[in-house]
Amino acid sequence: MTLSRALLPTTFAAATAVLAEPNRVRFPTDEMIAELEHYTTVTRGNVTEYMYTSPEALSAIREGAEVPDGTQVILQDWREGEVYRLFVMEKGENWGADYDESSRADDWQFQWYWPDGTVNMDENTGRCRSCHMSREDRNFMFTYNDARRFE
Repeated sequence: MTLSRALLPTTFAAATAVLAEPNRVRFPTDEMIAELEHYTTVTRGNVTEYMYTSPEALSAIREGAEVPDGTQVILQDWREGEVYRLFVMEKGENWGADYDESSRADDWQFQWYWPDGTVNMDENTGRCRSCHMSREDRNFMFTYNDARRFE
């Protein structure tokens, strides 16, 4: 076997692996989270997920309108009494144009952060977009109905 043939599977795997991508989503600092509403909690086994978004986004959802640009929806994942990770979706004007039309979730972008603010570079945020695309009629949110009922 030639060297180039031996390297082909490795080269192909590296070329097709999809990992985290730089994007426009901001890491939500404690100060930013303090300005948001904790609108629901989801428990899955030993994981507790606190969901946050802005009062303006909650008002828009209750009115059946689109959430405003600049909105963040944060899933804060708690395990064993500590924040384990944060999933953040953020909407910005024309942010969808950063992606091919077939993989766009309107103007939402997604990021997976460790609590220290670093991005998990092994996470495929394209999976986030792909899954959230199925919620187009709910502002791309899986907790849309919880947000709508929040008072």
